[in-house]
Amino acid sequence: MSGTAVTTGAGTPRTTAAGRTRALARAELTLLGRTKATLAAAVFVPLVMPFMLRSTVDTMDLKGTGLTVGAILLPSSIGFSLLFAVYGSLVSVYAARREELVLKRLRTGELRDVEILAGAALPSVAIGLAQCLILTVAYRVTLGVGSPKEPQLVLLGLLLALITWPALAAVTASFSKSVEGAQVAATPLTLVSLVGSGTFIPLEMLPDGMAPFCELLPLTPVITLIRGGWTGHLSAHDTAGALFTAVAWTVIAVFAVRRWFRWEPRR
Repeated sequence: MSGTAVTTGAGTPRTTAAGRTRALARAELTLLGRTKATLAAAVFVPLVMPFMLRSTVDTMDLKGTGLTVGAILLPSSIGFSLLFAVYGSLVSVYAARREELVLKRLRTGELRDVEILAGAALPSVAIGLAQCLILTVAYRVTLGVGSPKEPQLVLLGLLLALITWPALAAVTASFSKSVEGAQVAATPLTLVSLVGSGTFIPLEMLPDGMAPFCELLPLTPVITLIRGGWTGHLSAHDTAGALFTAVAWTVIAVFAVRRWFRWEPRR
């Protein structure tokens, strides 16, 4: 595996951080393609779940909520991609590479820790972004979902999510002893996020006692920013609250990786 090389004044070739990360990402993409179960879950589950959600949304009484079918389905579908294409697949990837001693060997070379983690995450992140684009185009055609009213909120929410959820995947993988154990460890956060983060049921339709708790979940501010950015109905107060929660989760996740991520197998 080689990165992009540059030449120093003494004529010695030296790789760059970007080149090393890209090289690792290419290698990881090859390995991901050989892991059929992980690849299938990452690619197909986020694309199938919106069809399951559509029947649920059609039965909802959206009067008085300011929401449309498209305003619910589009952010929820992006949430599915983050949970399954990014978080779910990366939990397995980090655990597998650790147990195979790949991470340990990579640390003995020129690669820095952040490059190793980022290179492993890039293929899953790229798959998630591709799904978001495909689903957005599909909803524009089938449901007439227009352009976002405040695209900066959509971009901010997505950017913070693409830092937070790979980091959460790394933390989750650290507390398991095998790939199978990592998948089990990822289940609680996945289920809680599906139920309480506004993916299946918008927060506006939750009981008053549940909504404040659900607003603190790591996926909730992402859904809130994306949905609010698309509809343009998010107040300044709610925008600030969602941004604060999203940034807080990003900081917590990055700190947790630095503190608890395991580079060698758990024995």
